[in-house]
Amino acid sequence: DGGKEDGPITLRMAWWGDQPRHDYTLKVIDMYQKKNPNVKIEPEYASWDDYWQKLAPQAAANELPDIIQMDASYITQYAKKHQIADLTPYLGKQIDTTNIEDSILSSGKIGDGLFGFNLGVNAVGFHYDPAMLKKIGIDSLPEEWTWDDYMDISKKAVDAGIYFDTGMQPDVFFNYYLRTHGKRLYAEDGKRLGYDDDQLFVDFFSMLAEQVKKKAAPTPDYLAQLSGIEDDPVVKQQGVGIWQWSNQFVGLQQVANRPLEMQPMPGPNVEKGLYLKPSMYFSISQNSERKEEAAKFISFFVNDLEANKLILGERGVPVSSQVREALKSELSEPQAKVFDYIDWVEQHSSPMGPPDPAGAGEIIELLDNLAEQIMYGKLSPKDAAAKFRSEANSILSQN
Repeated sequence: DGGKEDGPITLRMAWWGDQPRHDYTLKVIDMYQKKNPNVKIEPEYASWDDYWQKLAPQAAANELPDIIQMDASYITQYAKKHQIADLTPYLGKQIDTTNIEDSILSSGKIGDGLFGFNLGVNAVGFHYDPAMLKKIGIDSLPEEWTWDDYMDISKKAVDAGIYFDTGMQPDVFFNYYLRTHGKRLYAEDGKRLGYDDDQLFVDFFSMLAEQVKKKAAPTPDYLAQLSGIEDDPVVKQQGVGIWQWSNQFVGLQQVANRPLEMQPMPGPNVEKGLYLKPSMYFSISQNSERKEEAAKFISFFVNDLEANKLILGERGVPVSSQVREALKSELSEPQAKVFDYIDWVEQHSSPMGPPDPAGAGEIIELLDNLAEQIMYGKLSPKDAAAKFRSEANSILSQN
């Protein structure tokens, strides 16, 4: 069908987001169409909830858009149902991967196939106010700090009458802790938990409970009353820092409106613990008749410098090292700090492993509830560990 290729080509492309994302994405599409006059891209966009409600019936009817923005929590489900295509045949051909590290690419792998193309990366760390650190009598955090350092420095915050941090999102940071011990939250096959020794659970959550008990971190009811980031202790100068993803740093800095810093996670074994998480992917639908054309657009989106001057890392720090370098002069100071941190993590991390298995949402909710009971002192870490294992494995065994 050689002749058909020269004729007009229509691609449907779907994504979720808010208005600023819709606006620049439409501009990027426009830029692509001007460079490729035979291609027309029809946009379909929505908010997060509406997006997935719309996608499910399209998937069932084999009418998915050609290019689909995909999330780590859904990609396994869509790949297993053969609703999205393996992108491996397009790598190095329609999709230029010259400046993209394998550790970044591989995060869209499920089994032997690559089902999502990583659009941007995040990594966890500690985001803090250096002025508040000085206020508790510490000039700077040790470059390679440990969990013991963390506990010791926290005591100084308590003595100064402020919080050191606001606790840690259980699934994200327990997984980091497990990785530093060579384990993971989920097993490779997604059918059970990825660690066998409950002492790891006990040690991690005992540490978090100790922080709440000594008032280095707030209680769950204090946190429940915060209406948003503008209420956070760090913003109100009642705390030193926050544990969060790198893409959340810029927003925190804007609201705090004073210089903040980023610090890697405590060790030992930081390099085993840290990984680059895809903020989102582009997938190509299995029912698309224009897979090669869809792949060419993905390549443009991740590699084109002019396009990325519009995107400016809003979908995560760009995956191309060349794009990252070229954008540095375009960025605000907080954005530049995030790019620098990702450059550092790229050299000090391990592959992410498979995306979350089906049922991960339920497991995260379960872990949140158990962690909260531990923080209130209603449940011992040991009992919580056993309860988590039996309930989580029962959810995962259905995969």
